[in-house]
Amino acid sequence: MTASQRRSTWPATTVVAHAVLGLLTVIILVGARYLGANLWQLLVVAGAAVLLHVGAVMVNRRPWVGYTIGALAMLVLVTMPFPGWSPGMLPSAACFPYMLWRLTGLVPVRSSLVALAVALLGIVLNEVVAWDRLPSDIAGWTRLIEGGLLVLVVVGVWLAALLVRRRREASRRAESVRLAEAVADERASIRRDLHDVIAHTVTVMVARIEAAAVTTADPATRRELGDIAEAGRDAHQGLRAMLATLGPATVPPRGEVPISLDALPDLVASAASPLHAVTFAEVGERRPLSLSAEVAAVRTVQEGITNALRHLEPPVEVTVHLRWTPAELVVEVRDDGGKARREAGSHGTGLLGIEERVRTAGGTLSIDDGHDGWALRARLPTKEGA
Repeated sequence: MTASQRRSTWPATTVVAHAVLGLLTVIILVGARYLGANLWQLLVVAGAAVLLHVGAVMVNRRPWVGYTIGALAMLVLVTMPFPGWSPGMLPSAACFPYMLWRLTGLVPVRSSLVALAVALLGIVLNEVVAWDRLPSDIAGWTRLIEGGLLVLVVVGVWLAALLVRRRREASRRAESVRLAEAVADERASIRRDLHDVIAHTVTVMVARIEAAAVTTADPATRRELGDIAEAGRDAHQGLRAMLATLGPATVPPRGEVPISLDALPDLVASAASPLHAVTFAEVGERRPLSLSAEVAAVRTVQEGITNALRHLEPPVEVTVHLRWTPAELVVEVRDDGGKARREAGSHGTGLLGIEERVRTAGGTLSIDDGHDGWALRARLPTKEGA
């Protein structure tokens, strides 16, 4: 039975329980009348029983009010003189442990200790009164046994309620952690997609616009293209600022987009322009790669090209080289340093994301930053070398 099904059957079960306990209490009171109980005694006991049921209903919404009503009703039953037996043993008195159970699950644990103390004090009072009324032909140790059993019941109910409460709280905490991880994972996935796809596309677009501005002979067109390129760079910076609000890119990937190595030639060709010579070469026989390693290889190429186009003044030469061995794939993106380096803006987190991808795939990433350019190199294990 699911949790929702349990919740839907709970009201009906409660109504049936109240009806059964109430009916049994009425039967016992009718029998007590035949045993010689006075009418006023029956009315007081019946009123206390009704209060117990009222308190059991109220404890769900107002725990302390319901529990107080139940405790007062039990006090009346315990102190009420009755022929032959204690009215505190009425079936309706079972509502009081239920109220202790519900209150323990709804209020702070320290407050529930007060409720437990009230219940234990009531047991002591019940046994003291019963001891005083004990007939001479009944041994006093019977009261001790009864009191001990009542203590076991009350403490057992309280401990069980605490156990259920802590399991429920642990379940809620686990669910909160799961939801938080799911949100963080989704944010990281969105961030990676924005960085790896849109940011790369904007960078390539700006580089090609700059190349067109250099090659055009019309000064007005050159200025217009320069303004468009500047707007593109501003858009790229704005995108990076937005990505920063989505958190770090070091969350391990979940459900990567199946990017293929077959797309690399087109990716490289799309980044080329009259001022950006981007070439691709592949050496060796291709070996099977895991999905995470293949994605890491493509993203490494993409990040290397993006960084070269973004940070270097054209003309720029970029070479993308894939070298296969039976054990690994070496992906290298190297540039010639361009005409000059652009003024450094805010530091992005693209390389951190690539490093995380490569590490997750079981590989290593290295960066060689020299005066004549820099190289991004990823070593990824093949399925044969893993």
